[in-house]
Amino acid sequence: MTTFTLHTPDTAPEASKPLLAQSKKSFGMIPGLHAVMAEAPGLLEAYQRVHELFVNSSFNKDELTVVWQTINVEHACHYCVPAHTAIAKSMGVSEDVSLALRNETPLADPRLEALRVFTLSLVRNRGNVDSDTVETFINAGFTQRHILEVVLGVSQKIMSNYTNHLAKTPVDAPFKEFTWTKVA
Repeated sequence: MTTFTLHTPDTAPEASKPLLAQSKKSFGMIPGLHAVMAEAPGLLEAYQRVHELFVNSSFNKDELTVVWQTINVEHACHYCVPAHTAIAKSMGVSEDVSLALRNETPLADPRLEALRVFTLSLVRNRGNVDSDTVETFINAGFTQRHILEVVLGVSQKIMSNYTNHLAKTPVDAPFKEFTWTKVA
């Protein structure tokens, strides 16, 4: 079995060193995901940039969380679900929203639920979302821009979820209290 390296600023490829420095500046630590991604500087750079673009999209903190966690849970990402639970908490997202997403139960807010259902359909159907689901999403107050920004969020999560599956990235200490396993 291949064991992936958790790079430090000392062991990382030269092109990843400034990227890891940026991670430490942004998060106060080098997340394990970034330490793994550092092996491929282009992946780490792309991930950081797509993350920044998605955070600066037109979605608010609750909507960002719905997109991230819907994808993380669907992909059964052992690392990202706890990480984004902690991130959601730090952003002031309601614990009810976080718990519903982690438990794959409908969200109480109809607009957020429409976002969850649309995101889930996009992931499960590899972008082939039926017109009724798109119409329901639009009728919930979202726009074509939001549709495309969900695609951006999916792009970010594919990079992280797939990396974590392959590398079996250990959950970082600050996220361990939110450890999660997908219900069968």
